[in-house]
Amino acid sequence: MTIRVQADRFDMGAELNAFAAAQHGAGAVVSFTGIVRDLAGGDLNAMEIEYYPGMTERALVGIAAQAADRWSLTGSLIIHRHGRLAPDDPIMMVATAARHRGDAFAAAEYLMDYLKSRAPFWKKEITADGAAWVQAQEADEDALNRWSEPD
Repeated sequence: MTIRVQADRFDMGAELNAFAAAQHGAGAVVSFTGIVRDLAGGDLNAMEIEYYPGMTERALVGIAAQAADRWSLTGSLIIHRHGRLAPDDPIMMVATAARHRGDAFAAAEYLMDYLKSRAPFWKKEITADGAAWVQAQEADEDALNRWSEPD
């Protein structure tokens, strides 16, 4: 399990290659990289991401451990950036590895859904008209809820 919260840009290809090379016995590696997308009208100047050092990393370690308990993984990687990002910048990356693709895909989706709706990051969109905090979306909550254990 590798968890990094950083301001610096990362190289998606280099990160994935290094992760995959370390996954001995894996039959599948799945990755997802989130990109800062511009607003519908092309008005986004930047996105600022805030977090609480220490608390955020602990939360990410916890969710990665839950994924490892739930699926048979050989490894996982979470990278999430903070600070000021421009449209088209990579914002986060998740990679999972497992002996079988089903576990790798499910764990990657689980981690992405958690990052989108529960990870302690706060995002502010900055346009020429000002700044606004990004609000939680119902669709993100619905995506996370699908992972709930049945009663």
